[in-house]
Amino acid sequence: MVTWPAVLAAVAAALVVLLLVPGRPRLRDGPVRPMPDPAEGGTGWMMRFRPLWCLLAGMAGAVFVGGTAGPVAGVAAAGALWLVIGRAEPPSVRRRREQTRADLPHVVGLLASALRAGAATGEAVGVVCEALPGAAGDRLAPVAARLALGVDPIRVWEQLAADDALGPLGRALARAQATGAPVVRSVERLAEDLAAGARAEVEDRARAVGVKAALPLGLCLLPAFVLIGIVPLVAGMLGTVGL
Repeated sequence: MVTWPAVLAAVAAALVVLLLVPGRPRLRDGPVRPMPDPAEGGTGWMMRFRPLWCLLAGMAGAVFVGGTAGPVAGVAAAGALWLVIGRAEPPSVRRRREQTRADLPHVVGLLASALRAGAATGEAVGVVCEALPGAAGDRLAPVAARLALGVDPIRVWEQLAADDALGPLGRALARAQATGAPVVRSVERLAEDLAAGARAEVEDRARAVGVKAALPLGLCLLPAFVLIGIVPLVAGMLGTVGL
């Protein structure tokens, strides 16, 4: 007798198979649109197949609970998964933020050099954006444009201070603009702090390599230790007991 949990399981298996089977390429008329770069954005594989994952979660919840409460549990599981996937951060956004944080010491160092050479703040930011294209430059480009349009610098830097990657630069420049402190000195001090932090992070990662390598090395040496040290000792003890 075929039960509805078995039917749901069969449907879920069929959906998974259809998801894994690659589709046939089809010829299209007109210009071919380039494939989007994953590093430039995108919703990620979880968001692309969001309805499918929610459907599978609903089926799993209904089958697991069973009975009259099964459909309610399935709807609750599907809704919960829908919210979780919707609030999850796309991998592309996380990669861009990490890249921006990695480029921040270079950005601040180059900005300090441009300011030291006598360039205005907005002009120096534009030079940095042109010299260092990438995630950090893309985030700084609107700042340079707003400064060129004559927007209040304090307001611009306060908004940049809310950025999750370039926040230290925004806070330092907003503080310098508000208090009248030399901008060049503030940026130079920030560049020194970021360089010291980057060196400390590299040293921490280097030390962590040895710690992380200890467990695999121990697992590799453990069989040899057992065969060379423990097994002969146990065999000798057993032979002595047998005598």
